[in-house]
Amino acid sequence: MYYNVWSQQESARYMAWNISTNEEDAKIRMEKAIVFQKEHDTYLVYEKSSGKAIGFAGVEKLGPCLYQETGICLGPNYVRKGFGKEILRGLIQYCREQFGAEEFIYSTRDENIVSNLLAQSIGFSMISSAAKIDRKDGHPYNLIQYSLKL
Repeated sequence: MYYNVWSQQESARYMAWNISTNEEDAKIRMEKAIVFQKEHDTYLVYEKSSGKAIGFAGVEKLGPCLYQETGICLGPNYVRKGFGKEILRGLIQYCREQFGAEEFIYSTRDENIVSNLLAQSIGFSMISSAAKIDRKDGHPYNLIQYSLKL
């Protein structure tokens, strides 16, 4: 995770976390992630062919039959190669089959072109746009929410 995601500025660009600058910080981050995952529906994402950790993703329940992704993050070398689409489809399928989800929400920043194209490619419809401020650097952005009826 350190080499492919947590040390990559591009990976953190649209996320609510800062990069890890050394392996010791990454080790501590991994320990915290493991504890966090015990209480949340979040997962490390591995590339099958290499066995390398290339990202993470998660989901949460918003209401009866309503679920949302809580972030999909991939290392920059794994973007635009179909991994995001496979992950998002997997999260949707998981929520439908395990929890009876009838609607799935996907959120992204308006400036994250790849993420917006991903939502549209799967058939999501935009339902809202809200002005936000990045807590890391004070940068203003619009958070776009998409919905997919299942």
